[in-house]
Formats: sequence, structure tokens, C-alpha cells
Amino acid sequence: DGWGVGLVSIGLAVAASLHLMPPSESRFSWLGLFGFIVFFLHQSASGGIQVAARALRPEMNLAPALIELRFGLPPGPARVLLAYTLNLLPGTLTAVIVGDTLRLHVLDRRMPIAEEVRMAEMRIARMLRVQA
Repeated sequence: DGWGVGLVSIGLAVAASLHLMPPSESRFSWLGLFGFIVFFLHQSASGGIQVAARALRPEMNLAPALIELRFGLPPGPARVLLAYTLNLLPGTLTAVIVGDTLRLHVLDRRMPIAEEVRMAEMRIARMLRVQA
């Protein structure tokens, strides 16, 4: 029932943040936003299914770990958005950001976490029109 309110709220938040940005930083791609939303929803659904399947198994077969990755995005809003995005995806949690390094807590280090982070960086870079 809350999807309509949520979508309107997201749209208003994006519009307000774009309006409040200084003109030199207001590079934004609506097509990139659409691609990011599709990517995020797909990753959320598939990640949720994977995490639920592992959690429902009697042995759970998890290999939690802290992993470190170097950012491919420039400092600033793009990195912050990446950290928040990873927090919302099942199986990952941003533990700390130190300089150009992102430390993530993951439920299973055997998963292709680095590749998934790079895909998220690519989508964010397209949306914000920054170099990744």
C-alpha cells in the first residue's frame, strides 16, 4: 500500500536535492536513475532470495567476513550513495570508510561481492555522470 507514497517521496527528494545542488555539481541523468532503480530492485530481489535460501537451510552454509575494496568512484556524494546502497542490499553492510577504502561485512565471502560493488559503482556513475 505504501508504494505510491514511497515513489512520490523518492521523486520529491531527488528533485529537492538537485535543486539545492550548486549549478556546477548538478550533473544528473534521469536515464541513469532509471537504470539504477532497475539494478537496485533486481539486486534486492535476487539477494533477498539468496539470503533467505541460505538462512532456511539447516546448516546455513555461510562464510561471513570483512572485506576491503578500493573505491572506483570519486570522493563525495557518489561514494556516500554507494555505501548507503550496499547497506540496503541483502548480505552486505558498510562497516567503515577509510580514505579510498570501503570495508564491508558480507554474509558469504564466496559470493562475487567485488563484481557486484563494481556494478553498483557503474550504475551510480552513470546516474551522477561521474567517472568510475
